[in-house]
Amino acid sequence: MRINHTEVTKFIIVGFPGNKKIQILYFIIFLHIYLLTLLGNIILLFTLKAEPSLHTPMYFFLSNLAILEIGYTSVTLPKLLAISIGKARHISLTACLMQSYFLFFLGSTECFFLAVMAYDRYLAICNPLRYPILMCNRVCVFLAIGSWLTGFLNPFPSTILVSRLHFCGNIINHFFCDVPPLLGLACNNTYIIRTIIFISSTFIVLGTFLLTMLSYACILATLLRMSSATSRQKAFSTCSAHLTVVSLYYGTVIFMYVNPAAKQSMEMNKVVSFIYSVVTPMLNPIIYSFRNEDVKKALKRMMLQKFCAGRKVLGGPA
Repeated sequence: MRINHTEVTKFIIVGFPGNKKIQILYFIIFLHIYLLTLLGNIILLFTLKAEPSLHTPMYFFLSNLAILEIGYTSVTLPKLLAISIGKARHISLTACLMQSYFLFFLGSTECFFLAVMAYDRYLAICNPLRYPILMCNRVCVFLAIGSWLTGFLNPFPSTILVSRLHFCGNIINHFFCDVPPLLGLACNNTYIIRTIIFISSTFIVLGTFLLTMLSYACILATLLRMSSATSRQKAFSTCSAHLTVVSLYYGTVIFMYVNPAAKQSMEMNKVVSFIYSVVTPMLNPIIYSFRNEDVKKALKRMMLQKFCAGRKVLGGPA
C-alpha cells in the first residue's frame, strides 16, 4: 500500500498471519508466555531478595536482568495480544517510535548486563582473593547504573533521525515497531540511518559478546589448572546458566542486527525477533532456577517455609 507521505500519521502492524482460529491460538500462546514471563521473573526477584545467601554481586546483577526482562516483554506482548484478537492493529508514529526506542534501550542494556555478569564470574573464579575488593557494593552499583544509562542513551540518535523521515507506506510487516521494517517504508534515503544503526549494533552487540567470551576464555583456562574435579564442577555450575542465556540471546540478536547483507524474509525475521524479545525473557528465570544450585536451594527453602506457615495457619502440625 503506497500513499502520500504527508498522510501517514498511523501504521498498521501485521503481526503473525493466520485465520481467526489461528489468531485465537496465537492469543492463548502469547498470553501464557506473558504470564509465565512475569511470574517467573517476579518469583526469581522475590527469591533473590528473601534469601540472604543470595545477596551477592552475581545475584544483584541477576535481579537487574529480571527487571529488564519484565520490561522487555511488556513493551511487545500487550500490543501483540491485542493484534491477535483483531484489535488495536493501528499505532501512531509517536507510539511506534517509543516502542522501537524502548526495545533498543532494553536490548542494549541486556548486552551490557550479560557482559558484566561474565566479568563478575571471571573475578570470582580467577581472582577469588581480591574478588571482595574488586566487586564491592560501590563497584556493583556503578556497573549497574552504567549499564542502564548507556543502554538508555544508545537509541537516541537513531530514534531522532527516524522521527524526521517521511513515510510512503503505513503497513509494518512485523509484530512490533522494529526499525528495519520501518525504514523500508521511508520515502527518504535511509543509508545514513542504517549505517548508524549497524555501527551502534556492531559496537554494542559484538563488543559485549567479545568481552563475555574473553571472560569465559580466562575462566576456562583457570578451570583447566584446577587439580580438584569437585572445585571445577562447582565453579562451572555457577557459569552454566549464564552461558546458556548468552548463547540464546546473542545468537538471535547477531543474526538480526549485525549482518549488513542480511536478506532474510520478513517471516524469518519475525521468528528470530520473537525468540530474543519474547522467548528468551520467559526462559531466563527457568534457566537460572534449574541450572543454578544456589537458586534451586533458595526456592526450595522458600516454598518449604510458605508450606509450613500455611499449615500453622490452618491449625495443622508444622
